[in-house]
Amino acid sequence: MSFSLFNTNRLVKGEDLNHHGTLYAGRTAEWFVESGFVAAANLTNPENIVCLQIHNMTFLRPVKKGELVRFKSQIVYAGSTSLIAHIHMSCTSGDVLEGFITFIHVDQDGKPKKHGITLEPVTEEEKILQDRARALTRNEK
Repeated sequence: MSFSLFNTNRLVKGEDLNHHGTLYAGRTAEWFVESGFVAAANLTNPENIVCLQIHNMTFLRPVKKGELVRFKSQIVYAGSTSLIAHIHMSCTSGDVLEGFITFIHVDQDGKPKKHGITLEPVTEEEKILQDRARALTRNEK
């Protein structure tokens, strides 16, 4: 199976801001995880997905009230029970951040369960993203 890309858009409102008047990192993390979850939920039952770890969510620039942000997410790596999503966030004035999230496929009791999903990168960009995600799994051991 090749990679599928999902878009999620958000309008940054007053309640999304921190004390500096820019997008609060906690709100961004919430949207970041949700965006990755959308990609994972399109491959398996959403009730069987839990978030394990956010990797490398690094801001490149602040985001102000009124900006429209876009999250592009795709599952780029499938282990036996894990799925790793790559998420890229941008707005009209440029890139904001990118990173990865590891989700675990679990059974009704919350124990890791094999999902049977395989991914085959098609483009060079997909191969690079899969290699970056695979490197994250080596760093966790």
